[in-house]
Amino acid sequence: MLWNMLMLASREIRRNILRSGLTILGIVIGVAAVITMVTLGGGATERIKGDIGKLGFNLLIVVPGVERKGGGGLIPGAEPFEMADVEAIREQIPLVDSAAPVSVHPVLAVAGNRNWQTMAQGSDNAFFRTRNWPVKQGRQFTPNELRGGKAVCILGESVRRELCGQRDPIGDKIRLGRLSYEVVGILEAKGQSFTGEDQDDLVVLPLRTVQRRVSGNRKVSMIYVSAESESATPRLKDSLNRLMRERRRIPADADEDFSVRDLKEISELIEQTTGVLTAFVSAIAAVSLLVGGIGIMNTTLVTVTERTREIGTRLAIGALEREVLLQFLVEAAVLSAFGGSVGIVIGLTSAAGLAAWMEIPYMFDVKIVAAAFVFSALVGVVFGCYPAMKAARLNPIDALRHE
Repeated sequence: MLWNMLMLASREIRRNILRSGLTILGIVIGVAAVITMVTLGGGATERIKGDIGKLGFNLLIVVPGVERKGGGGLIPGAEPFEMADVEAIREQIPLVDSAAPVSVHPVLAVAGNRNWQTMAQGSDNAFFRTRNWPVKQGRQFTPNELRGGKAVCILGESVRRELCGQRDPIGDKIRLGRLSYEVVGILEAKGQSFTGEDQDDLVVLPLRTVQRRVSGNRKVSMIYVSAESESATPRLKDSLNRLMRERRRIPADADEDFSVRDLKEISELIEQTTGVLTAFVSAIAAVSLLVGGIGIMNTTLVTVTERTREIGTRLAIGALEREVLLQFLVEAAVLSAFGGSVGIVIGLTSAAGLAAWMEIPYMFDVKIVAAAFVFSALVGVVFGCYPAMKAARLNPIDALRHE
């Protein structure tokens, strides 16, 4: 019986192709928009997680100064760190996998007739482990180079490209500011961060080289600290807060003059924000499903009016009310399910194209697709109930008299 009803429903839909197409337009738009938004939201979340992972595993960043309320960077005026602070972190906190001091200064890099404004970051070999950033070509710094503050450097991929093109620069000399440095390594490319910053636009120097030749002091701009495991990150953050308060002699009732940034917390916050925005936009798009449901109800009511004599004839020769009711419900469900199927195809195609254009991963989720199809069919059933009940309750005699 159900198969016969499906065949009858398909025949009625084909009989009025244009009207059926206009009826399901709201369903198509709603389903396509929801699938597109949810897929892009999932891709954006994965992109952000991947970008934060590029910064380093289980990474905490200790910086002097406190965050402004509502964002906007750090409040200036706090004293920078010293190398002794880094040594204390390495020796006194057992949860630390590695800790790297960093001193950051803008410099003009020059090689031949090319120049490029970049950032010089002074550190030691712990920088590469803490940031999960291997040297793909050449080598890291030797102990003698670190102790003596030798004029050597390791280039980020963007600096290498801008200064040297496709040429291998290992062993060449480049000028940073007024002094020349030998290139001993090239960092593996990381690309843009989740904030849009080019992570490869840097030159890494031995910390003492930066302190002696660039900054002229022994201060440390920030400290990168990686935890031995992801589960240890919250405890490590607490330990860092306690140690730095002690070393900077901050009273118990006073606020810190430093900040410990947990990239995992930043990642979770961004994921939550992305999820809320995706849900909000999807909810707006889902209004089209409501519009489509109203369209199905309207079309089914018109169909009941057009087929009143047919309904009367079926009831007069013995058809049950529930059979008539089920027939119109099936027609409404088939109509909306077909609209949902078309919307799914359009949504997935649009999401794939937009994901490629936005350079984010394409995250196909079969659960979302299945839920969209089922929900679109349910819309047809819900909004088809009233017309179907109206058809089932027609008086056969009055229906046969209908012109």
